[in-house]
Amino acid sequence: MRLLDAAQVDAALDDLVLVDRLAATFRADVEMPVRHHHPIPAPTGPGSADAMLLLMPAWTTPPVSRGQPAGRIGVKVVTVFPDNGLAGLPAIYGQYLLLDGATGAPLALLDGTMLTKRRTACASGLASRFLSRPDSRRLLMIGTGALAPELIRVHSRIRPIEEVMIWGRTAAHAEALAARLSAALPAAVGRAVRVRAVPDRAAAVQAADIISCATLSRTPLVEGAWLRPGQHVDLVGAYQPTMRESDDAAVRAAQVFVDTRAGALKEAGDIVQPLQAGEIEEDDVLADLFALCRGEHRGREPGDGRSITLFKSVGAALEDLAAAELAVGQAAP
Repeated sequence: MRLLDAAQVDAALDDLVLVDRLAATFRADVEMPVRHHHPIPAPTGPGSADAMLLLMPAWTTPPVSRGQPAGRIGVKVVTVFPDNGLAGLPAIYGQYLLLDGATGAPLALLDGTMLTKRRTACASGLASRFLSRPDSRRLLMIGTGALAPELIRVHSRIRPIEEVMIWGRTAAHAEALAARLSAALPAAVGRAVRVRAVPDRAAAVQAADIISCATLSRTPLVEGAWLRPGQHVDLVGAYQPTMRESDDAAVRAAQVFVDTRAGALKEAGDIVQPLQAGEIEEDDVLADLFALCRGEHRGREPGDGRSITLFKSVGAALEDLAAAELAVGQAAP
């Protein structure tokens, strides 16, 4: 069985290749039960935040005749401990086990934290291909955690981003991330990109062509009153029904898309809460990545510079499976 640590997973995955692999996997036949949530109450005692254990299995359809490549089975085990930041630790840890679909034999164990970061950002990049304006040049990143630099880089490779604005609850964190990416991002995308921290979230939302948000917020950070025609909103955090990053007005103003309909309608606070309040109906969720990748919905129509699009992701196990297979195939022996 191969072991791939975080550095090996990172080195094996190219953003645009992974975006293409995700698109192909959403077009394919993959079994993907809705992920299992197991709450862990206050693990470090009274006053601490509840933690979560997540199990995310998926498997490809096994071969029907000899000569076809064997299918694969994968499962990711993830822990989310929101208070870890107080001790200088990541909030999320994960491991991914890849198995042979024909025998169940273990093939590889991969660092799931890196795998999650890379596939999550690339899922947003895949959605952006369908939903953002091709001429999008200004990106706002709300949040300064581990996903922020991944999302910034992928969005900047999908669209011709010239300016990145970063907003965080702690201004010093936004400034530090902007300083780090000012040199790293142009090298990663092969062109000049201005990166700066911004103090005014509302003004930055209004100025951006793409707004990406990756936080654990329980209160809206993107308000519909701030949005303007032609923008694309990418909501990556708020993975529980009690969390949200957009308000009802933002969801009402936008054409709404999700990564998977089953997951978003059950888990995504940005969708679940306005549904429960009667602000939107299930039919207002126009399509998921399955429908977009299979050509059942075109996303933003060519030449449409007016519509506001909103993509909400909660994560899908098939994304992990696609990324793990690609990483194992591309990693150096």
